[in-house]
Amino acid sequence: MRTSLGLVLGLAACGASSPAQLDAVPNGVADAAPADILVPAHGALLGHFYGAGTLAETDARIGRRPAIHLTYVGWSDDWPTDAAITGDKADGRIPLVNWEPDDGAGAIDFDAIIAGSFDSMIRARAAGAKTLGRFFLDFAAEMNGDEGWGGHDPARYIAAWRHVHDLFVAEGATNAIWVWAPNVTDVDGTNATTMDYYPGDAYVDWTGVDGYNWGTSVSGEAWQTFPQVFAGIYPLLAARGKPIVIGEMASDEVGGSKAAWIEGIAPTLASDFPLIKAFVWFDIQKERSWPIDSSPAALAAYRTMAADPYLNP
Repeated sequence: MRTSLGLVLGLAACGASSPAQLDAVPNGVADAAPADILVPAHGALLGHFYGAGTLAETDARIGRRPAIHLTYVGWSDDWPTDAAITGDKADGRIPLVNWEPDDGAGAIDFDAIIAGSFDSMIRARAAGAKTLGRFFLDFAAEMNGDEGWGGHDPARYIAAWRHVHDLFVAEGATNAIWVWAPNVTDVDGTNATTMDYYPGDAYVDWTGVDGYNWGTSVSGEAWQTFPQVFAGIYPLLAARGKPIVIGEMASDEVGGSKAAWIEGIAPTLASDFPLIKAFVWFDIQKERSWPIDSSPAALAAYRTMAADPYLNP
């Protein structure tokens, strides 16, 4: 039985804990019974995708070590042995494994997953993952967006998700904390079908979302503040009553103040999005100027935010 969010937050609020159940883990996360799902005692966990430098270089730039380390892996990658992931445990980070069902040549056929064609590989990954300690597993994210895993067929997506999840359970890999992370909007810009892809409460530990402020680099795009990016999907996720992680997020520099965007994160989480218990910054120059040091003002704001007590549970 999974520990409910209400129980975790309730214990934290009243200071109740049992020495037999709780011991220290990185960044103040309550490390309790196997049912624990890494919800911080208060505030939210800071996470990072290290695309713009080494761990040491980036941590020095931030001014602290983030609690969560995002790593992307392909479908057939032997990711439980990946040095970036295995090193997290020793370095005091929580791995967030974004497992993409793509073999490098294209998306995997979800019907083949459901039919059991990949069972031996999935079981091997589950067996290997048991050595990692508790970690976040973000499988087939952004299914409602451009990724379109399963061909934008919610029933096929859910069946594949449940199949992979059940194989992990069968192998005893209960240390995997399952994250279901849709794109912030469906491909049509709404959230009309987002929750149709939800695998069910018994199959999801944290709900999640990936969302960005794309700025105004391209004609027709509008600057969005941090709360504006997530205001539409938040109530849909919050209705599930589970902790929420922003699995990817960042802001561009063009069209507004990126520094102000960053400055608003911690207070907005506390006031408007209390169920968002973790977020991950996508720190890489890709479609836009996502890096935290895209300007001196942005970096200064990020360092200040990273030191905020709300992000240091």
